Amino acid sequence: MHCIAIVILQFLPAAGSVAGADPAAPNVHWPQFRGAHARGVALGTTPTHWDVTTGHNILWKSPIPGLGHSSPIIWGDKIFLTSCISGLKDPELRVGLYGEIAPVNDNSQHTWHVYCLDKNTGKVLWERQAHSGVPKIKRHTKATHANSTPATDGRHIIAFFGSEGLYCYTVDGELLWKRNLGVLDAGYWKLPDAQWEFGSSPIIYKDKVIVQCDVQNEPFLAALDLTDGHTIWRTPRDDVCTWSSPTVHESPGRVQVIANGYHNIGGYDIETGEQLWRLRGGADIPVPTPFVMHDLIFITSNHRGPLPLYAIKPAATGDITLKDGKSFNEYVAWSWMRVGTYMQTPIVYGEHLYTCNDGGILSCYEAKTGRKVYRRRLGDGGTGFTASAVAADGKIYYASEDGDVLVLGAGTDGMLLATNPMGEPLMATPAISEGRLYIRGLRTLFCVGEKTATSTTPNNSP
Repeated sequence: MHCIAIVILQFLPAAGSVAGADPAAPNVHWPQFRGAHARGVALGTTPTHWDVTTGHNILWKSPIPGLGHSSPIIWGDKIFLTSCISGLKDPELRVGLYGEIAPVNDNSQHTWHVYCLDKNTGKVLWERQAHSGVPKIKRHTKATHANSTPATDGRHIIAFFGSEGLYCYTVDGELLWKRNLGVLDAGYWKLPDAQWEFGSSPIIYKDKVIVQCDVQNEPFLAALDLTDGHTIWRTPRDDVCTWSSPTVHESPGRVQVIANGYHNIGGYDIETGEQLWRLRGGADIPVPTPFVMHDLIFITSNHRGPLPLYAIKPAATGDITLKDGKSFNEYVAWSWMRVGTYMQTPIVYGEHLYTCNDGGILSCYEAKTGRKVYRRRLGDGGTGFTASAVAADGKIYYASEDGDVLVLGAGTDGMLLATNPMGEPLMATPAISEGRLYIRGLRTLFCVGEKTATSTTPNNSP
């Protein structure tokens, strides 16, 4: 098993549950990593086939300077994403399946940027330089200094650059506040010199910004005030470094922040930060983000350890760790060991849960029961998969590191419907809005959608 910790790294929620879940436009907004609640599912009719070379169903494409594995987020007609520009002409970035853990030695002056683009044309509406300097933490050869996906509630943009700070802008680009949360080294905990940068993405819940900072020294989960950035609560996390992002879930009588972990998978009270439940038994470099569907919390990890896939009841309380040899208990509805995923956050679409590991092994389960439906391979066995799946229109989209977007039919057959080359490596998870896919490649942001007589023409200008 290779030791690379990077994040690149169904149905829309009920009204008012989390920022971005606007009942007036459920198929428009994509407000955080993998959309509202990190579920990755959108409404609308989306394309199956496209061709970057001929322009078929490519509505526009816009170059994005620098390196960034953060995903695009969307509110209305605006796209937001982040990047970091090195002082080197050609900074190193290596994709693929390999096991080297040494960081990149690039001590040049860098600049960290937030971009806003027009969703319909790809034109850059504004760009802000958040920070400049030599990075405080080195990055992995497969990572960037802009891994964390921003978040929005339609009024604010939260951009997180790890050790370089947390920034809050208006949707028009006005800086409202910034916070220095210290040096956030989320590298391999067994080899502290192997720095890998930071990957957890922030989320917005009503008047709070939630950040999960599982780092080498004094890991913590925190809620900050969205208005001015002051700390509302900060709860220590007794765990190793992770690259997972938190999730907020509302259920009757409880709103909780859910965090993946190695020693400490758990739920926390949104108002106080008090831990509500805890489960031991993760893998030792947790990356996938928790999400909730069918009234179950789905959590997985895969590196060293039990390599679990858990379905947990949101009413969990206290220590819910499974007894030896058991696959369920009062609060763990079902589980599998030795099947977890390392990089990708799984997806639930309809009645099925789909997991794909970084080598392209795709597994399908009944989401409510955990019954295995099928297992097969995507790619040729040498293809890496880091970006998480997204789904719409009865289709599931998997972006490979080699630069292909594989389109699968949802359901029990999992038929491969199309393979669409993008012409550059793909590490970021796509976004979906109004039937269009927004796919971030190594250098380019693509808008993919069914072309009509009124479709915009491709935009190739910087």
